[in-house]
Amino acid sequence: MSAPFACFVTGTDTEIGKTLVSAALLHALTQCGLRAAGMKPIAAGAEWRDNAWHNEDADALAAAANVALPQALTTPYLLRTPASPHIAAALDGVVIDATHILDCYQRIALQADAVVVEGVGGFRVPLAENLDTSELAVQFGLPVVLVVGLRLGCISHALLTAEAIAARGLALAGWVANTIDPAMGFAADNVATIASRMKAPLLGVVPRLENASASQAARHLDFSCLPGWPCKQNSPK
Repeated sequence: MSAPFACFVTGTDTEIGKTLVSAALLHALTQCGLRAAGMKPIAAGAEWRDNAWHNEDADALAAAANVALPQALTTPYLLRTPASPHIAAALDGVVIDATHILDCYQRIALQADAVVVEGVGGFRVPLAENLDTSELAVQFGLPVVLVVGLRLGCISHALLTAEAIAARGLALAGWVANTIDPAMGFAADNVATIASRMKAPLLGVVPRLENASASQAARHLDFSCLPGWPCKQNSPK
């Protein structure tokens, strides 16, 4: 079972803005009056605060959503060490199980009109001995939103990731260009080059934001072309 609207957010690498775009999606959905839930199935890197383990990305999704759910559902694998998930999981003595993740997703989908699932790292990050992020995305079977971090080398990274998504039979629903390096030369030319080769719509270009927030990022994005997008208007401006 899936919520009426759901998508899987992936990226060209780690630290390129997946969480910011996922939170912007959630913000837009809540502004439409929908019950929106965020899910970060695997988060690597946690700190003990307020008598609980916290991950910055998972907390950002929870703050942007308007459906309050237990962390055990939204982030079933909250790993302590900021490392590749298969390494962090081994250090914690756990094995990441896709079946458990999908069961949590199904339970979330029963309580929300829309679910945004954010992947971990890039599209081929190892999660367990016989599982990586791309294989998890296949099991979800959701339309994919790709976040491209604008920095030197992003053209190849974007196109290779798009090929990997297509090779697994997944629908690339749209992509976002997120400014990582504000001093990057020819950034607009890079975006135009990717757009001319990418078989998916550009949802927007997010500039480098001071004190970036979901609402700020959403002003630069238009999600209306995503399949099944439930909001009559575009993302809030």
